Amino acid sequence: MQVTPLGDARPRPRRIALGEFDGVHVGHREVILGSDTVLTFEPHPATVVRRGGGPKLLTSLELKAELIAELGVDELVVVPFDEGFAHQSPQEFIDAVLVARLQATRVSVGANFHFGHHAAGSPALLQADPRFETHVVPLVVVDGELVSSSRIRALIADGSVEAATRLLGSPFRFRGEVVHGAERGRDLGFPTANIVPAPEFVCPGHGIYACRAGDRLAAVSVGVRPTFGDDLQLLVEAYLLDFEGDLYGQMLTLEFIARLRGELRFDSPQELIERMRADVQEVRALLASDLR
Repeated sequence: MQVTPLGDARPRPRRIALGEFDGVHVGHREVILGSDTVLTFEPHPATVVRRGGGPKLLTSLELKAELIAELGVDELVVVPFDEGFAHQSPQEFIDAVLVARLQATRVSVGANFHFGHHAAGSPALLQADPRFETHVVPLVVVDGELVSSSRIRALIADGSVEAATRLLGSPFRFRGEVVHGAERGRDLGFPTANIVPAPEFVCPGHGIYACRAGDRLAAVSVGVRPTFGDDLQLLVEAYLLDFEGDLYGQMLTLEFIARLRGELRFDSPQELIERMRADVQEVRALLASDLR
């Protein structure tokens, strides 16, 4: 899939899915279905409109692009969203971007999508334009609730990654650079790849998780290591099963499959080791089919 800044997009007929698409959840996928181009915004418009007060995000632009590419889309066009663009009227956006620049023949949006200055543009405005076909996708309901990025953010922050998977359509992906830590895991016999979560992105709630890391399984701890109590920095620690090697400085992607338990404080390192062994065995049992 080609990723194109809006200013570099060449005019050609396009079937466009329009939206922010944070998380690329099942509702977003319904909007994208049948489109050859996705048009999105970077950064998230709320961070500009609210002057840094936007939500913690589910996906970076890089991860969003990967997820969209997996849907078979040909091109992701990225609008550099700034104060100037935020003040563009809905009609100016339609005329300058959708029609003149991208030559839209079909525009697909969710039923609750709004755009333009003060979010004054609506699906009805798009439907009234005869220059392209407009497809308005109803909101999707899963587990009795409307699917939304905000709902998924809350589930992940609560540690409910299985429920989040049902709304996302695939396991939540978390990515970060592996950094040096205190190496306590190595001392305990469970060397971990450590990631400091970026504050602008959602991080799963404190606890122990079964994850995939590429073609390997991982037992992952998210929290502040209460057994040792001398460092309250939030850390994601991934023990990759049956792996030996150095990952420092590399980007690691974790797919959160299931939450095993909450974060616990143990009376001794030996008790922690015994529980870590049990956690690893539970990961193996839970994700055994992934090894076949």
